Amino acid sequence: MKVKSNVENLQILYEDNHLIIINKRAGDIVQGDKTGDSPLSEILKTYLKQKYNKAGEAFLGVVHRLDRPTTGIVVFAKTSKALSRMNTLFSDKQNVEKIYWAITENSPSPTEGSLTHWLTRNQEKNKSTAHKKEVKNSKKAILNYKLLKKFDNYYLLKIQLITGRHHQIRSQLSAIGCVIKGDLKYGAKRSNPDGSIHLHARKLSFTHPVKKEKIEITAPVPNDKLWIACNYLS
Repeated sequence: MKVKSNVENLQILYEDNHLIIINKRAGDIVQGDKTGDSPLSEILKTYLKQKYNKAGEAFLGVVHRLDRPTTGIVVFAKTSKALSRMNTLFSDKQNVEKIYWAITENSPSPTEGSLTHWLTRNQEKNKSTAHKKEVKNSKKAILNYKLLKKFDNYYLLKIQLITGRHHQIRSQLSAIGCVIKGDLKYGAKRSNPDGSIHLHARKLSFTHPVKKEKIEITAPVPNDKLWIACNYLS
C-alpha cells in the first residue's frame, strides 16, 4: 500500500522545542525502507527546515515505529538529548502508557484480561508467531485487553501494551482467534480497500524528558465508518 506523503498531509498532535508527535496515516512509513517511498522522518525534516528557516538539515530522531498499515501516534525527537532520554523512557517503561484500539473479527473470551505469549520473528516473511510457552529465540510479550464495543460483525478492543515486540498486538490477537480487521498477514478474511488494518495507536502518556511534566496525547481515528462509530468512546 502506498500513500502520497508530504508536509501538507502531516497531522501534528504535539510540538515543542524537544518533541514532535504526529497522527500517522495508514500507508505512511516511519523510516526509509527498501520501497524507496518517502518516510515520515524525512518529511518532518523538511517541515522543520521550512518552519524554522534552518540553513542546514534539521535533526530528527525516531523514538518508536508503527507498522505501515497501522495508524495513530508516533513520537519523534527534535534534539539528541530528547532522543536519548525518550529512548530510555520507552525501554525502561518509566511512566509510559500506550493504548491501542483494535477492531477484530471475533470477540475475545473472556472479554477482558491479559495475554502472555513468547514471540518468534521470521525476518524473511516479516511476521511474528505467538507461542504459549517459551521456545528458542523467543521474546516474552504481554498485553492487557478489554472489549469496548460490539458491532454487527466486528468488535472494538482496547489494548494496553506492557511490552513492545515486533507485530505484538497483531500476532497475540491472532493467536486467540481475534484477528484484526484487514490483517491478511495474520489471518483476516479479507483486506481493507485501502490496504490498512484496523489497529490504531490511540493514546500515549509519558513524562516529558526535559520539562518533567506529564504529557497525554490522543490521536483522532481515521475517516472510516467503523472507526468513526468508536469516536465517542474514551
